[in-house]
Amino acid sequence: MQVAELELGDGAAARPSLRPGPGSPPVTAGEVFVLVRRAGRPVGTLLGRVPEGADAGSVLAALAGDLPGGPAPVPRPDDRTPPSASVVVATRERAGQLARALDSLLAQDHPDFEIVVVDNAPVTDETRDLVTRKYGERVRYVREPVPGLAVAHNRGLGVVRGEVTAFTDDDVVADPRWLAELSTPFAADPGLGCVTGLILPARLRTPAQVLLESHGGFAKGFTARTYDPADPPADEPLFPFTAGRFGSGAGMAFRTAVLREVGGFDPATGAGTPARGGDDLYGFVRVLAHGYRLRYTPTALVWHHHRETWRDLETQAFGYGAGLTAYLTAVLVNCPALLPAFLARLPGGLAHARTLTAVRDTDRAAGTAPGGHDDRTHPWPRRLSRLQRRGMLYGPLGYLRARRALRTVAGER
Repeated sequence: MQVAELELGDGAAARPSLRPGPGSPPVTAGEVFVLVRRAGRPVGTLLGRVPEGADAGSVLAALAGDLPGGPAPVPRPDDRTPPSASVVVATRERAGQLARALDSLLAQDHPDFEIVVVDNAPVTDETRDLVTRKYGERVRYVREPVPGLAVAHNRGLGVVRGEVTAFTDDDVVADPRWLAELSTPFAADPGLGCVTGLILPARLRTPAQVLLESHGGFAKGFTARTYDPADPPADEPLFPFTAGRFGSGAGMAFRTAVLREVGGFDPATGAGTPARGGDDLYGFVRVLAHGYRLRYTPTALVWHHHRETWRDLETQAFGYGAGLTAYLTAVLVNCPALLPAFLARLPGGLAHARTLTAVRDTDRAAGTAPGGHDDRTHPWPRRLSRLQRRGMLYGPLGYLRARRALRTVAGER
């Protein structure tokens, strides 16, 4: 399935500007996953089919007019100057992907930012050589010997200089406005502690990639939303424990002073630890628990390279389940004052967990998944559902194992 972008100007469907998505060839006949923009700002996605011999731009522009409610209005751009920012990229032995990500980050439309690469538990000098040889002083290199994504992020947090610290992964391509859109909201709201952004697929070339995006992917929709702990959302009865709704670690930013105030990320969470994940969710809840607001903004976009194989997807499904319950365990261990609220929401939380792992026969959320404008179904295979449930059962144990491993490392040091 091809990935493309479609710019809708004042002429609507008459003269669309169609350009390939990251890593995609020019749009040809066949199925296309399309990001629709107006004035450069993302407003929705759709799945279309371009017939043989047809003009792809005209076909897809016509489909864009059928988006639910029509193309969304373009918000007025915020003319505030974004605060100084630091971008932290944790990586381990993936120099090829890292170079692609760094190239896109260096092209950011932001007046004052730095990039810090944290080389997490490296076994070779490949990452260090790439950063020093290709990027020189434009990218700072930091080595963190203890494995774990949260450990690496905390290492980066300790050395950054920006008022805002953004985090992303080494397998993304950042939209040129990503950092500006992610950091500018902090200038408008002094009570804002965290901002998350939109994550879309860079490629849909394998069945595993298509299945993941059909099941929801990482996107959280195209409507900006602010979560305020002083005014809990009525439609989120499990707030703030359904942190997965707030965003994902591949596109998140924190006010640096706030993230340091709450103690950063729990080092016993995240990829590379027995907990398998949950570091980003832990960060979201910690910020909210300290009374700061969190904002989701779909104009801050990164393109994510989904895993390509079925085996990768199985590993990811188990990791999602483990990370979910590992982060909840971490929150209760580090914030015992949240225990009464957690227990009050536990029955609803169990029902929500069953929903998360259910076999979905009709995953067709318009504008958020490849099935948005298609009558076909995209079932989540039972094996992946079972793996996710097993991960949920394992998560608390994995978190405790990770804590024990950290104590062992500290003792050895």
